[in-house]
Amino acid sequence: MVRRHSFNAILELIESSANLEEIGEVLAQFRNLVDLDHVIYRWVDRSGSVSGCSTLPTAWQDRYSAMSYHRIDPVVIGCYTAFHPVDWRDLDWSARLASAYRKDSIAFGVGNQGYSVPVRGPAGQYAILSITKSCEGEVWDKFTQKHSRDLILLAHYVNRRALEFEVSYYPTPEQPLSMRESEALSLLAEGMSRARAAEAMAISEHTLRVYIEGARSKLQAQNTTHAVARAVTMGLIAT
Repeated sequence: MVRRHSFNAILELIESSANLEEIGEVLAQFRNLVDLDHVIYRWVDRSGSVSGCSTLPTAWQDRYSAMSYHRIDPVVIGCYTAFHPVDWRDLDWSARLASAYRKDSIAFGVGNQGYSVPVRGPAGQYAILSITKSCEGEVWDKFTQKHSRDLILLAHYVNRRALEFEVSYYPTPEQPLSMRESEALSLLAEGMSRARAAEAMAISEHTLRVYIEGARSKLQAQNTTHAVARAVTMGLIAT
């Protein structure tokens, strides 16, 4: 494991970070401390959106986003059902798109070895802390065995702090949405107007407004759009 006082300092810096950008700066310090290529924290919510921070080059981050690589990334997909750290060599890279993505990532300096710690939070939140390095397999095996406990602890510290200020996270409402409130928000999430949603529910627009306002209050949303976004993110309605 890394020197204990140095690692504890990293954890303290994470706890005092004010946003994801500052967490990214701390991850850079950890990368330098243990001689890695990159450290990546990715958050995937139930709506499928991805956010986070990393030490990755901006050019690769832009390409990853532009190519929607999170939809085919074996790390994002493979770690979803995992509860323990995953070595990237154990993931399925055989698909054509996955193989092409891997070659692309290496070309951008991501590293030929990778190791990920899946983390789960409330409201369906799912995150991954990954480390990468360009080295031989035997070297990588020794490294991950030596640092695995610290990596698990680091992942949970980063995720816990991110939950405290990540704008897409909201705790489950104290009062659950009623069936009609959920239905109203679901129809709006599909892009229906209030008139069409009311017609689909066989109610008046006035009654629909009552359901929407009830849901908005429970979700502590600023407006209807905000309420729909929160309900989707929290997994309370499907889209």
